[in-house]
Amino acid sequence: MHLQHIWLQDFRCYQEAELTLADDLTAIVGDNGQGKSSLLEAVSYLATLRSFRGVPTEALVRQGATASIVRAEGERDHRTLLIEAEISSNGRNRVQVNRQRLQRTRDLLGFLRVSVFAPDDLELVKAGPGIRRTYLDDTLVALNPSMHQSLSDLERVLRQRNTLLRQARGRLTTEIETTLDVWDTQLAQLGDTIATERVGLVDQLAPLLNSAYASVAGKPVQIGVIYEPTWLVEGLAEALARVRVEDLRRQVTTMGPHRDDVWFTVAGLPARTHASQGEQRSLALALRLAAHDLVSTVTGSSPVLLLDDVFSELDPQRSDALVASLPPGQTLLTTAGALPSGVTPDQTLRVVNGELFAV
Repeated sequence: MHLQHIWLQDFRCYQEAELTLADDLTAIVGDNGQGKSSLLEAVSYLATLRSFRGVPTEALVRQGATASIVRAEGERDHRTLLIEAEISSNGRNRVQVNRQRLQRTRDLLGFLRVSVFAPDDLELVKAGPGIRRTYLDDTLVALNPSMHQSLSDLERVLRQRNTLLRQARGRLTTEIETTLDVWDTQLAQLGDTIATERVGLVDQLAPLLNSAYASVAGKPVQIGVIYEPTWLVEGLAEALARVRVEDLRRQVTTMGPHRDDVWFTVAGLPARTHASQGEQRSLALALRLAAHDLVSTVTGSSPVLLLDDVFSELDPQRSDALVASLPPGQTLLTTAGALPSGVTPDQTLRVVNGELFAV
């Protein structure tokens, strides 16, 4: 989808806002805390129905308001497309596409795809495994929206299984065993499917990641990406049976795709512990570029690039390298400072206290 217009009402710090987007690069400038990132957050929300900043949806509603509205109009497959979302501060959210209300979140996925680059991306390398699993799973959903249902089902089954384990209090009665068998069967089916999809994705990303890293870092370095669940060879059903006693004792599911990690290496060494800060930043950027490249190739349409003040965290050399590496397509870029050399926006907007002005 190619975005043309965005409207906001009571979203974050915006009481009312409307903007027309350039076909290629729109630069959004302004001091910190004025609402630059919120514009990108609104676009991302229409693609994923969540904030890329990790906040609950009710936090997106302007203080004092009961609901916010986000609308975007654009073109997809040579047809006009209108996406509208109503975010309630204390009730059920609603989404419409071309004035038709959607009943399920997954029905929206695929209409608008985005690739988000943010300062927090360094956490992809440095933080715990959860954010790396999310990176893989978000990419899977962008490639195939039906994966969203499998991932949602996995969360549901895990909640039910963990509740049962807590209720068992370490005792395996006949009733507990029968119910646990049911949840284990469902978990095994979902886990095997998701892990297999992740393995295939890693195989596709690996060469793209190496190419993207070389572009950002300015030199070729061997980058490794490893996802090898210890349970995948035997199958999750067998693994769950093997750790059942331990799960009952700990009252939590200790085996499955929700516990897996992805390991990155730079020149053969673990990126999380041995790479320099600059190498880690280059790797984080390369991860986003590689996913964007793969989604563009597989779907035949480039996601909208959202660059949220990423240049403030980069030295001039890496900023220039990132600019040179950016793929063609529609891009929204925010910055609190001067635009990096080589950036020539089609339009520039300044944000002051939640209001937009053309520069």
